[in-house]
Amino acid sequence: MSDASARVADSTGNWVDTLAPQWARPYLRLSRFDRPIGSWLLLMPCWWSAALAAGIAHDVSRLPLTIVLFFIGAFVMRGAGCTWNDITDRELDARVERTRSRPLPSGQVSTKQATAFMVVQAVIGLVVLLQFNRFAVLTGIASLLIVAIYPFMKRITWWPQIVLGLAFSWGALMGFAVTFGRIDVTALVLYAGAISWVIGYDTIYAHQDAEDDALIGIKSTARLFGAHTHQALVLFYGLAVVLIGVALASGDVRWPAWLGLAAFAAHLASQIVRLRIEDPELCLRLFKSNKHAGALLFAGLLADAVMRAA
Repeated sequence: MSDASARVADSTGNWVDTLAPQWARPYLRLSRFDRPIGSWLLLMPCWWSAALAAGIAHDVSRLPLTIVLFFIGAFVMRGAGCTWNDITDRELDARVERTRSRPLPSGQVSTKQATAFMVVQAVIGLVVLLQFNRFAVLTGIASLLIVAIYPFMKRITWWPQIVLGLAFSWGALMGFAVTFGRIDVTALVLYAGAISWVIGYDTIYAHQDAEDDALIGIKSTARLFGAHTHQALVLFYGLAVVLIGVALASGDVRWPAWLGLAAFAAHLASQIVRLRIEDPELCLRLFKSNKHAGALLFAGLLADAVMRAA
């Protein structure tokens, strides 16, 4: 198989395709290093909670290291999760135009090779997790159950995005677990807000595959909401902003955090206005733009933490 034919259909011209060694490319594609947006979206709630917790504690001395460790952990654990997802979905992926070129359905790697690679990534993630306190370690390990069941949800429920939200928002709990050795109401409300955000942006993402999903019987909120997607996004994005705002108020944040939340809310509103569910390329661009929405909120929380620690 030529490298050109081995490329993933919805991710071409990236550094994996052009710079990575040939032998490593299928594994980097399994981890989605050719499409790192998911890692960034997994990371954002981690960084939000780390900054918010540091601000509440009036102590940013450990925040830089926590930010770096969360970065490494998010990328390797998202890679492990995607590898698991591809192992469980390899037969379904072979039937969808956008995913049939992935490493497993296209035969670039075997199931055994993919499983071994998943274990390696999980071990790296464990090494990162062990840098934290015992409560944080146990909290991080607890997320694995949700990660394990997620790939099967789209076969049995119209709401797999909720389960994805439970997994991708887990970092909203981790910052408090790392900083305080506990999870309080503020963390839980931040977690709920992040879940609502995930449901919204993954609904946009799922519209890319709505037609193929209908043919093979895969369920999603994109298919469930259909023409009413804009109204659903108003609900879930609005709920995300309100819940995150409640968490910020509970954490007694100052004006930079509120400015970050306002920018986050404006970004989400612009996505709803611009969305055309019949345009897959636009859906992908709007989905990816959530990295910037999350970064705006993080910037506000980080500035708030530094201001309160001064």
